[in-house]
Amino acid sequence: MNRRNFIQTATVGVTSLAGLSLTSALAAEKPNWPIGCFNRAWAQWSFDDALDGTKAAGYKLTGLLSGQRGEAFTSAEATPEYLKALKKRIAQRGLEVNVTAIRFRQDATLAENIADLRQQIENAARLELKFMLTFGVDKPEHYEDFYRLMSDASARAEKRGLHIVLKPHGGGSGASEEIQRCLDKVAHPNFKIWYDAGNIIYYTGKDPLAELEPIAKYVTGFCAKDCPGPKGEVMSQFGTGKVDFRAVFAKLKSVGFNGPIMVEGVKVGATAEATTDYARANRQFLENVIASL
Repeated sequence: MNRRNFIQTATVGVTSLAGLSLTSALAAEKPNWPIGCFNRAWAQWSFDDALDGTKAAGYKLTGLLSGQRGEAFTSAEATPEYLKALKKRIAQRGLEVNVTAIRFRQDATLAENIADLRQQIENAARLELKFMLTFGVDKPEHYEDFYRLMSDASARAEKRGLHIVLKPHGGGSGASEEIQRCLDKVAHPNFKIWYDAGNIIYYTGKDPLAELEPIAKYVTGFCAKDCPGPKGEVMSQFGTGKVDFRAVFAKLKSVGFNGPIMVEGVKVGATAEATTDYARANRQFLENVIASL
């Protein structure tokens, strides 16, 4: 081997070792994923009860998933004054809010839904949110309009610093095949996935780990709930169903997932305070699982 070949071979070897070292270091690094809690568990009480419960359960992050009486949240009907007051109510608890649910009428025209969702995007921007979450649609006759609606929303939201994300929810977003179709049809880089392993079981009965495999690289958030089987109870405590949280999180970690994880499934108690205790236990469950990775 002459001097030039030796240097080239040595350089390639050192570079490869450096790459392997970096990969190993990333794999060994403990995740620091933020864990928040949606308002769903307290939906039968007031949003102020939900905020108080979220704080008392040890979370610092909340999300606007379920509708609650007297609340417009980021719907097109929300006024600037309401949004300003809502932002203040959340901040008074020392909480931050990162996500809101997208609402639209499947029987409305595409033009009507586009106009309505554009206003929702403006309202979400007023709250300085990061994500807007859609559940998809159920019926095949609504698929094409949904893809067009999400394409318009993804482009519009990107200009306002927001990300449009899809949650597995049966029908057109049932499992990996349907989700990949949504990604392909919407065809916008600002349209990603918030994975929900519990919903994969609830709506399809499929293995959430296997369904995660082909789409894991598109996941930017995780909706945490457990589920015992198809159409089983999802407002429950983690570890009582069939979701293998550690295996799912290990897969997400391997593709560079960086959170957030938002708790959705929580056993609903007889009181808001009892529900808060269950929400605290689910947070601790997730923290222990993540610490074991």
